[in-house]
Amino acid sequence: MSSHIDSRAGERASFPPSLRLPGSPFPLGAHVRGTGTQFSVHAPDAELVQVCLISPDGAETRIDLVQRTYGIWHGVVDGVGPGQRYGYRVHGEWNPRAGVRMNPAKLLVDPWAKRITGGTGDHRALISHAGDPFGEPSPLDSLGHAPLSVVTPAVPRTTGPRIERPWEETVLYELHVGAYTARHRGVPPQYRGTYLGLAEPAVIGHLVRLGVTAVELLPVHAHLTEQTVRERGMRNHWGYSTASFFAPHPGYAAVAGEEIAEFHTMVDALHAAGIEVILDVVYNHTCEEGVDGISLSWRGLDAPGYYLLDADGRDVDLTGCGNTVDAHSPIVVRMICDSLRYWAHDMGVDGFRFDLASALGRPGGGRFDSRASVFSAITADPVLSRCKLIAEPWDATSDGYRVGHFGAQWSEWNDRYRDTVRRFWNGNTGVRELASRVAGSEDLFHSRRPWASINFVTAHDGFTAADLVAYRRKHNEANGEDNRDGADHNDSVNHGVEGPTDDPSITDARERHVRALLATLALSTGTPMFTAGDEFGHSLGGNNNAYCVPADTAREDSWALDWSTGDRTLTAFVTRALDLRRASPALRQPEFFEGRHTPTGHPDLVWFGADGAEMDDDAWHDDSRRTLQAWIDGSDIRSHTEDGFQLTDDNWLLVFHSGGPVEVALGSPDWFYGILLAEFDSNSPDGAPEPGGPISGDSTIRLSGPGLLVFRAVG
Repeated sequence: MSSHIDSRAGERASFPPSLRLPGSPFPLGAHVRGTGTQFSVHAPDAELVQVCLISPDGAETRIDLVQRTYGIWHGVVDGVGPGQRYGYRVHGEWNPRAGVRMNPAKLLVDPWAKRITGGTGDHRALISHAGDPFGEPSPLDSLGHAPLSVVTPAVPRTTGPRIERPWEETVLYELHVGAYTARHRGVPPQYRGTYLGLAEPAVIGHLVRLGVTAVELLPVHAHLTEQTVRERGMRNHWGYSTASFFAPHPGYAAVAGEEIAEFHTMVDALHAAGIEVILDVVYNHTCEEGVDGISLSWRGLDAPGYYLLDADGRDVDLTGCGNTVDAHSPIVVRMICDSLRYWAHDMGVDGFRFDLASALGRPGGGRFDSRASVFSAITADPVLSRCKLIAEPWDATSDGYRVGHFGAQWSEWNDRYRDTVRRFWNGNTGVRELASRVAGSEDLFHSRRPWASINFVTAHDGFTAADLVAYRRKHNEANGEDNRDGADHNDSVNHGVEGPTDDPSITDARERHVRALLATLALSTGTPMFTAGDEFGHSLGGNNNAYCVPADTAREDSWALDWSTGDRTLTAFVTRALDLRRASPALRQPEFFEGRHTPTGHPDLVWFGADGAEMDDDAWHDDSRRTLQAWIDGSDIRSHTEDGFQLTDDNWLLVFHSGGPVEVALGSPDWFYGILLAEFDSNSPDGAPEPGGPISGDSTIRLSGPGLLVFRAVG
């Protein structure tokens, strides 16, 4: 006869078999079935798996799952419905040298749980070993110290068709759900720092006016704080410490337990405004850390199936976070793809940015393979193949740096763009590589399209734009690691003073520098990604790794954006730059410039120097040059309307100058006899050029210092 254990009574009692049906191994997770719930969990080497139902007062009822199919334990428990808290206990071998760490004293989170509740308590109770990670199992029960899974009903989606905005029209905007609205006065206090805060009209209105077409949300998968961070009295702020790949982070809910419904509301509101939702997903590692870390979920169910382990049962760490998920394992491929489909289909998101994506493409921890199992599964999936797929093309090792090496359906964060643009505007490099970066980085993405290059000059990790021009060194003391964390090399400058200053000459130089950086980003070929707050001067005080805050810090003090002190003129500047990009398809082309001759019979792109002469080999290799001009022919831009009509545009001249005062002979081709109209000037606080009429194409202009100018060619 089947049975259950009441852990409080400590006795085995009979359980009517009619309340337990075999069910099916698929789908994995907990799914309401009529008057009961089907539980299904992968634990192929277990001798017994128990689903443990936790009552509101903390009492536990253990029910044996006696059916095992394909290494999956499953059964239907009658009388269990939505809202029921539960976990799993796994009985079996304890052989840590083989990576096997089954310990029934540990209550485990369901890897497929759609909701989790609660945090972590006593760290000692969460560790599956006693003392030595390769010694005896720990007898301490983790109930009361571990998060719990929650049975969740299916919530049908009723929204309309996906936006599926063309890549060449996409403008990404990276933001943190909590920090973005925590101080926004246009958001009701109860919604600040939540999913619903992002759905507020004042927030969406700002995004629309700015020109954002897609928000890229820092991790919203439920996450926990690593023990190494907790020991310093801090909590994880960014969220790159996943506790569930299916559950929305409950800390971003305005009402506890309503995170799924509130996430839907946020997505629907953004979609209604024409804004896509991209999730930053962290499938490369989990919150369980290294082999001496906690046993919260995957490690206790099937560590050899979920993680890369060496011959001694230790975690192979390609991520710098203690463990690496084995994306070559069938169960991991299933978990990642099930998770992605859930977020795309059920939760309505439009795409994904894969954190440390290279780690997912290294079978056995070896060489990178763009056709690795999980990549092939994603791009072959009929749902996922229609999503925007973005790779962070590196991991924590030198072997993992693979910019330009992902498959045809992927776009990639382009750190070569970031570094080149920073160095050019610092005055530390010539124009040769700048030309490649602002033209779409064909040298890196030649087998794809320019939009495969996700161009950025700042991101969540690193200096903000304001700090990039105000600090030469990182100032991460607030993180509690004695300033050892974060990158030491940032291609940053301070213009003479480290940090804030009232010196008008320095503040003017900094503002001018920021405008040049952001204008270059907005007007480069490729997909621009802006960091939230850069458009109004947000500063983190020189902290280039703001991943944590003191544990008891209020949301509004957790690296929150201060909207009340934002630079509205800078916001207008970025808006103008993105308006120009949107209105001018020649400045956001979907195909590479190839030196092809357009219908006018002229080249699609010509480069000139400060002297107005076309660049030759000697000029390209002269690293002292600080001026570059790009003539773009707009007659063959290969973009189309939704109805299929090909777009055309005017010709454009972009002038990039990172040096001091200089006279520049405008670089119009010898076949051009028309006039030039100034459309944009980064030296102007709002981007509007100085008043004046058209000038001839062979004019010489005087620049007072660094800046980006844009001219429209007429005639």
